[in-house]
Amino acid sequence: MKISGLFDLEMRLERIEHKGDPLQDLSAMVDWEAFRPGLESAREKERKSNAGRKPFDVVMMFKILILQSLYNLSDEEVERQVLDRLSFMRFLGLGLGADVPDATTVWRFRESLSRQGLTKELFDQFEEYLKNRGYEARQGQIIDASLVSAPKPRNTKEENERIKKGEAPGEWEPAKRRQKDTEARWTKKNGRSYFGYKNHVSVDVKHKLIRDYQVTDAAVHDSRVFEELLDEGNTSRDVWADSAYRSVETVEGLKERGFREHIQRKGYRNRPLNGWEKQGNRTRARIRARVEHVFGVQFQMAKDLVVRTIGLIRARTKVGLRNLAYNIRRFVTLEVQTA
Repeated sequence: MKISGLFDLEMRLERIEHKGDPLQDLSAMVDWEAFRPGLESAREKERKSNAGRKPFDVVMMFKILILQSLYNLSDEEVERQVLDRLSFMRFLGLGLGADVPDATTVWRFRESLSRQGLTKELFDQFEEYLKNRGYEARQGQIIDASLVSAPKPRNTKEENERIKKGEAPGEWEPAKRRQKDTEARWTKKNGRSYFGYKNHVSVDVKHKLIRDYQVTDAAVHDSRVFEELLDEGNTSRDVWADSAYRSVETVEGLKERGFREHIQRKGYRNRPLNGWEKQGNRTRARIRARVEHVFGVQFQMAKDLVVRTIGLIRARTKVGLRNLAYNIRRFVTLEVQTA
């Protein structure tokens, strides 16, 4: 049996870095301390004395949530991975003998973000950081939405009808109520049924960065949050979207606000698209496909687009962190390409 030497850990980390450790780029290129002022308000209460264990650093806790989003880890799994993986420990600034937050601590910190609605503030803060680094929104914007599944409930038809009306069935025990998501909704896409939420995003064409987002239940039509996502700060007035957003009201509204619409056209039973319209759709699709790259990267990061939380507020936190983690990773990619 080989006895560990003094420099074994450093040698192992050097080997990991030589093989390629993306977390090293995240550590080196992102100003994590810039998040500290906003994160400090996430602490549940001020310490009344110095007794007991010192609370974990808020920036480190935030980086754990980013790791969760990048690798689709549960609270229990992220605790295990931080204990087990040298690259995770180095990213978090932890030594082998350091205390590691347990799953409950991670959950409580994320709950604090949810209650105070801080995730969107952190996202907007990083958006300003991107602009200051020269990555302002350019060449127009693409608006689209992706479905985010939630665990399917086992409700009766009557229970679902009452939930739609905003009524929780009275016969449910308190423990059962806590485990039932009464704010997620069913929807259909391409003939398949989905239960959960929607991640509505605005992505700039130049950098493929998410500039704004909204999270709703899955039944909300894409067009209902279209105007909220329009970015007046983009250097171009061009707007791309798929046919779900096309309506007379949407087209006229864009024109009134000085935007140039590039929304996919759709045919109807007695009015199919002509050759010119089909060609226009193909031209628009070449630009609009860039938003599919964003959703594709998010899917690749997480392996699936599922939130295992209860309620819209928590879903907004989980999806918002996923959008923020994507932007952080995309920023690092752009920096490496520039270098």
